[in-house]
Amino acid sequence: MKFRLTVLLITLLGAVTLCAEHNAITFEDFFTTYRLGAPVVSANSQKIAFTVKQANVENNNYTTQIWIMDKDGANKKQLTSHSSASLNPVFSPDSKSLYFLSSRSGSSQIYKIALDGGDARQVTDVYGDIDGFVLSPDESHILFVRKIFPDCQDEDCIKQKGEEHKNDPVKARVIDGLMYRHWNAWLEGQYSHLFLLSLNDKTVKDLTPGPYHTPPISLGSGHDYTFSPDGKEICYVTNMDTEIAISTNNDLFTISADGSTPVRISISDGNDNNPQYSPDGKYIAYLSMERAGFEADRQRIMLYNRETKKTRELTIDFHLSVGEILWTMDSKTLYFTAEDAGNNSIFRVSIENSSIESVLKGHNVHGVQLLDDNFLVYSEQTNKMPYEIFSYNTETNGSSKLTRFNDELLEKFDLPDYEDFWFIGAQGDSVHGFIMKPPLFEEGKRYPAVHLIHGGPQGMWSNEWHYRWNYQMFASQGYVVYYINFHGSRGYGQKFTDSISKHWGDLPYEDLVKGTEFVIKHYEFIDPDRLGAAGASYGGFMINWIAGNENPYKCLISHDGVYDQVSMWGSTEELWFPEWEMGGVPWQAGSVYHKWSPSRLAANFKTPTLVIHGEHDYRVPYTQGLQFFTALQRQNVPSRLLFFPDEDHFVRKPKNAQLWWKTVHEWLTTYLK
Repeated sequence: MKFRLTVLLITLLGAVTLCAEHNAITFEDFFTTYRLGAPVVSANSQKIAFTVKQANVENNNYTTQIWIMDKDGANKKQLTSHSSASLNPVFSPDSKSLYFLSSRSGSSQIYKIALDGGDARQVTDVYGDIDGFVLSPDESHILFVRKIFPDCQDEDCIKQKGEEHKNDPVKARVIDGLMYRHWNAWLEGQYSHLFLLSLNDKTVKDLTPGPYHTPPISLGSGHDYTFSPDGKEICYVTNMDTEIAISTNNDLFTISADGSTPVRISISDGNDNNPQYSPDGKYIAYLSMERAGFEADRQRIMLYNRETKKTRELTIDFHLSVGEILWTMDSKTLYFTAEDAGNNSIFRVSIENSSIESVLKGHNVHGVQLLDDNFLVYSEQTNKMPYEIFSYNTETNGSSKLTRFNDELLEKFDLPDYEDFWFIGAQGDSVHGFIMKPPLFEEGKRYPAVHLIHGGPQGMWSNEWHYRWNYQMFASQGYVVYYINFHGSRGYGQKFTDSISKHWGDLPYEDLVKGTEFVIKHYEFIDPDRLGAAGASYGGFMINWIAGNENPYKCLISHDGVYDQVSMWGSTEELWFPEWEMGGVPWQAGSVYHKWSPSRLAANFKTPTLVIHGEHDYRVPYTQGLQFFTALQRQNVPSRLLFFPDEDHFVRKPKNAQLWWKTVHEWLTTYLK
């Protein structure tokens, strides 16, 4: 008896210790985790560079530094330390130095630093901010991008026009066409151009003159300008259509490094992007969408033969949309990623016969690079882990975690894992969802639940650590969290993705209703009388739509949601999006703007709703949120507006993010606890 009592006491003490050591994560700990960028591999395959970003909530800012390590993860070293962010690391061809971007001189310029230490040396001193760059294979030239007024032919004009605009006391804008603003900034008549800098004589040449954006203003890949392996040719992406507000027709052009007349090489009317020369220089692989005006079409891998000038598709029978592409060293195979049922998987395709093999499934990877013939390196995240860097042996199928920046911190918290579920949704299709229990879960207890609805609308909930819609942060306050990849979501084939266009309020809504009924029926720990729902962008639209329909939720949270489709069309920037999704312009026969406007259901609003919007959101302009809030208030529906005058479609500043989470949690507590 005495022995049993001792064992019981030890067991109870162990449980108390476990609870004391493992708690629900707090905002400060969640938001200040290290945010690692994608890996960059040196030319000799011996070193890996990456950025590390961290928020400082007290100072309301971020620091971003460049780190390096050996290819096996050993000898990690912080390479930069300036208070200004250090970004976009690029190894020199001899692998002894790194080029990078920094604003430490007052504008964004290119710097160079030796791997063995010492101070960084400023390489460029051009007017304006450099937004990105690529180094030539022999380190003699740099391709860089910056915004300028398109009628300037030389550096003196660029500086003069820039200073005149900056110092003009009149801030009025005279606008003659679309698009005049994008995401969170007014374009001010400036265009992104691609410049070629000679590191020998410091001459700078504009390779893409005229009123065109290079790289394109939207739907690019992050790899939209590059040198051929011999450095004699440049391939870049631009959109030459006269009205880019309604065009997704990004195209690939090649131009010799001496700046001759560019030649268009892509053949699709849709979005073409991400050119990648094969190491042997014979091909250019790139991504392409077939349909004009549709930004969520299936991305295919196209192969352009530089000798024959002919193009063919490598992924004809592949039903998913390709994300990143990467050549093998022998130029015979392409690795690629694709969103795949809540993950981002790695595949490879042979250029000889277009046969496709799965390489790594069930993981959410990003920034895949080749270490050598048998090793890949990439960033990976999960719902319990921010991005860390891994390597993968393609022969043994073994992976190694090369960085552990967040392990020590996150070990302190109870971070629940998700569980997959499938149910029959709209049109009799199988629909995929995820559910997560709250931390410190107790069997037999019933919990309130929060239903998260993703944006896009062609988005996808995945196995991710999100810094705005973080599953752990919603669960941390004692909620079950569930989220569904409804009709329109990516990762389940193009037919499933296509199904949401012109159907914003029926098929996805049916999925969400049936998914909610499913989790209530199959997970007894959910209290059906304490349900809430939250979403942003399209997810915000769906919250607004739910508010006008019968629903089981005690409260709603709408962030940057569309309220009235016609006024949304008239004030957004990328018009191809609503015109594809709603079936034309508002006055066109057959368009569905009125049909899918939550504004027409305003008389039905009765669910308490928190409305959130940012003043600099030009994608879903903030008046959408104001209209929704006004309709709620005029009908005396319990509602609150959280308005950020210094944010856009996203909440980025640390203290604003802190207020966002505080307000969201308070709203949920009021109605679900």
